[in-house]
Amino acid sequence: MAESIPLVPAREPRLRRPEWLKTRAPSGANYSDVLTLMRQKGLNTVCEEAHCPNIGECWNHRTATFLLLGGICTRGCRYCAISKGKPLPIDEGEPERVAASVAHLRLRYAVLTSVNRDDQPDGGAHIFARTIELIRATTPDCQIEVLIPDFDGNWDALQMVLEARPDVLNHNIESIARLFRRFRPRASFVQSIELLGRARAFDPQIVTKSGMMVGAGETNEEALEVLDALRSVDVNVLTIGQYLAPDSSY
Repeated sequence: MAESIPLVPAREPRLRRPEWLKTRAPSGANYSDVLTLMRQKGLNTVCEEAHCPNIGECWNHRTATFLLLGGICTRGCRYCAISKGKPLPIDEGEPERVAASVAHLRLRYAVLTSVNRDDQPDGGAHIFARTIELIRATTPDCQIEVLIPDFDGNWDALQMVLEARPDVLNHNIESIARLFRRFRPRASFVQSIELLGRARAFDPQIVTKSGMMVGAGETNEEALEVLDALRSVDVNVLTIGQYLAPDSSY
């Protein structure tokens, strides 16, 4: 009898995550307060949309990263759990609701990020700018960090955000150059470095920041090359994290 040969090689079994990586299901009074506020204001957070395991810890400290421009991204980055597809129209009232939430939570530090909106001429930059301006008006002691997309290389959009004067301009490089297109097929390593350099040139005093994932097949030398590239454009802060796939489809 002929030997049966599978047409598709079997996947190797996924390793179980160690106990120290596991966290409890989110709960607590502050967590509930933040959740209720987000629902009342109709706001998105990257904490929820990206399935962040630290949501309980952060929300219990009354901190959250606001996700602007809706909950659907126009790109399909292969590491990210945020929904992809055709987004809804821009919600022009979102900045007011975010600013009101920052005031309600009495935040001293607010982080604003967004999905990619390649369907918009400015990539949604005006929503970032308006949100910064309103937070400044309602909670003047609050520091503001923006974690921005690449705006598809639209430097006028970048300038619009910078003219609103955030305290920290963050744009994540995410990966080494060799693996960049594997993770972010519609983005460019060189363009992301250029964005951070242009931010520094526009405002020499702003804190610039980036982040990258490790554990995806890079070598130590390749990781160090990313650090060199970021320093070449005078990035102030770098965060490095271990990539954990949201589920078995990633």
